[in-house]
Amino acid sequence: MKGFLGFLGFVLLSQGIGGIVCQLTGGWFRLWALTHRIGFLDGYEIYVCVLLVVLGVAVLFAAESAGKRA
Repeated sequence: MKGFLGFLGFVLLSQGIGGIVCQLTGGWFRLWALTHRIGFLDGYEIYVCVLLVVLGVAVLFAAESAGKRA
């Protein structure tokens, strides 16, 4: 369980950071982030990316907590 949560947290965190970098650089890192490809998120990409970073950190903390209990 710790491994899966760690992987999920890493993916969420990297997509959030990649999306923020993509938005702030004017789209240079388009292949790195997937949030700009989802049509209904137009105009809200930066907010979704910040949310992904927060969720990624929370899942990584949950993975660490699950590892300490086991």
